[in-house]
Amino acid sequence: MSFAKYVFSEKACWYWATIVLTVATAIAVFAIPENACPIVYIRYLLSSIFILWFPGYTFIKASYPTEVATKASSENLDTMERVALSIGMSLALVAIVGLLLNFTPWGIRLTPTVLSLLSLTTIFATVAIIRENQTATSESRNTDASCLKRALTLSTTRPLMQFSDTNI
Repeated sequence: MSFAKYVFSEKACWYWATIVLTVATAIAVFAIPENACPIVYIRYLLSSIFILWFPGYTFIKASYPTEVATKASSENLDTMERVALSIGMSLALVAIVGLLLNFTPWGIRLTPTVLSLLSLTTIFATVAIIRENQTATSESRNTDASCLKRALTLSTTRPLMQFSDTNI
């Protein structure tokens, strides 16, 4: 499957949800003032998800692009491991972004922090979708090769026709 088809398939809905919610959070942070009492809770909720979930989730998704099929492979992660690693990695990445912003002329203020986390999340999500497409493509090639290998093995180990002992 080509990359363009993969990005617009159902398998990539996590990518679009992440991008849309990340951009919506950035818009909410800049558009909703602090004193708009009932609507500010939307800003707080989106900002919490933006800080505690998205950076780590996209980083873990880029590091481990496939879901686990069985427990035999140590290269894949199950859902609970992904959730725990995503939250922990988000906290670590946000701290690193804050540390790096501290040494820039912009400092640790709202605008540089939101834009840095927005770009970091978008970059990690894009890398993750590219890696996921490559993994899906290589798995389909491996599946095709294993089917061909199985067919060749069956054809060489089992005769196509059985002849009886009768004379013709």
